[in-house]
Amino acid sequence: MKQEIEQLLASAVTSLVGSVLPEPPPPGTITIERTRDPQHGDFATNAAMRLAKPAGCKPRDLAQKIIAALPPSPLVARADIAGAGFINFFLTPAAYARELAMIHERRDRYGQSRLGKGERVLLEFVSANPTGPLHVGHGRQAAYGATLANILAAVGFDVSREYYINDAGRQVDILAVSAWVRYLEACGEKLPFPENGYRGDYVRTLAQKLVSTAGEALRRPGATVLAGLPPDAPAGDKEVYIDALIGRARELIGAEAFNRVLELSLERMLADIRDDLGQFGVTFDRWYSEHALEKSGAIDRALARLQRESRLYSKDGATWFRATDFGDEKDRVVVRENGQKTYFASDIAYHLEKRERGFQLLIDVLGADHHGYVARVRAGLTAMGESGDCLEVNLIQFVSLFRGGEKVPMGKREAQFVTLRQLREEVGNDACRLFYLMRSHDQPLDFDLELAKSRTNENPVYYIQYAHARVASVMKQLAARGMSFDPAEGLGCVSLLTGSHEQAVLGALVRYPEVLELAALNRAPHAIAHYLRDLANAFHTYYNAEPFIVGDSRMRNARLALVLGLQQVIRNGLTLLGVCAPESM
Repeated sequence: MKQEIEQLLASAVTSLVGSVLPEPPPPGTITIERTRDPQHGDFATNAAMRLAKPAGCKPRDLAQKIIAALPPSPLVARADIAGAGFINFFLTPAAYARELAMIHERRDRYGQSRLGKGERVLLEFVSANPTGPLHVGHGRQAAYGATLANILAAVGFDVSREYYINDAGRQVDILAVSAWVRYLEACGEKLPFPENGYRGDYVRTLAQKLVSTAGEALRRPGATVLAGLPPDAPAGDKEVYIDALIGRARELIGAEAFNRVLELSLERMLADIRDDLGQFGVTFDRWYSEHALEKSGAIDRALARLQRESRLYSKDGATWFRATDFGDEKDRVVVRENGQKTYFASDIAYHLEKRERGFQLLIDVLGADHHGYVARVRAGLTAMGESGDCLEVNLIQFVSLFRGGEKVPMGKREAQFVTLRQLREEVGNDACRLFYLMRSHDQPLDFDLELAKSRTNENPVYYIQYAHARVASVMKQLAARGMSFDPAEGLGCVSLLTGSHEQAVLGALVRYPEVLELAALNRAPHAIAHYLRDLANAFHTYYNAEPFIVGDSRMRNARLALVLGLQQVIRNGLTLLGVCAPESM
């Protein structure tokens, strides 16, 4: 509907070019917005104010000319001038009747569009290191990424979902040595657990798996393991100590056996992550291994490409990328003095490989601590001949859990932290998904556990789902009275819905396609969540004010057509958010 009004406006303005306007207006000038106050109409535009100077006339005078040039339309009842030159559009009842009929006709496809024009998008999200279970922060990334993918697909983008597995490098070595130390403990050896190791109970589970698969083949005396190691924290440096312990493990059990410990640990952790996300309704088209990226030679090819473009130089035995030439705050090491490639080298090679797979837009969903990531990866892409603008990074701010007003402590390596699975088991998937999405991703989120479990109107999950279930209850009552819904009569009598509550519901309903497109363009799933809560509020107010099953069949069917349309839109929105739409509660 909004697009059709914009087209009418554009047609009027175009007809004035050559007589009133010296040239066609710049792109983006002819836009309309929803009015905040219904007394000011349904839509408004400031086009006359923006074009008044090139037209050489006052904004109000130009607004009058634009109104006079508007083509006739069954959608527009009238257009008025307001203020300094705003044009307000008032829609006809037929416009709302047509939109309600479209909801009934398109059903689960209502709101979808071709805005994205099939542009290929690779959306990478979660991508948590497989060194422990997913925690509640990862859950927010998962909910955001999965929902954004749904929204983009709904408006015509060709979306692929990808999880990047950080299965190469030091962190997975730390996981492996943590599991090995717990294995030694399970075998009866006495040795301190490293301060920089992973401490969760899941590491003990990995150790028990090692015991069952390897017996005592990997056992070494604790004194032998510790002999000659540098001091651990607090007396020493925990980073130096853990590296030395990793080296000692490789020395004592052999590189091949250590790799088996590492692979078993990774396999178990990845299986847990896949299962956790799957139960959360989050799936991926591809799980992409960093180790496989390295083995494929993609990192070497990317570095060779930078070398050919004279974008690398040597300093202090390391190889550096001239990132400052492309807007980064400092140059970046790509190969350390010991010959090991850095994470940054892997990152730019991975993103180049994404482009080589034909993706036009790369969207990364990352944690808030990756704020320096954007400039450096864009610099790498640009240096390799790709457009830096093809990369978009959305940073997800932190989540804090509250129980009874008190903050719940969390930390990945500590013995006590809250996993996504624990949160889901306590409050349910639906509450998890919607609560994660009720606030913009770039703002910190306080997650109230007690509110998420409550069955009150203050709980947005309950409030929205209850609106959907209430409509189903109305239809059950209809059948119990021996009546049925006549959609043709109902849609033909929408003009009867003149009450203030009915007009509020109609006005909210027809905004859904606009909200969906704005949510896609702004990468803002929370806009859908807020819209659904407002729509539910309009319904509950209407439900409490008016009976739907009345004696007059024309009015009854019109009201049922309206609330069934509302139910459909709520279901469509909840589906995008990954939340169930129950028939009863």
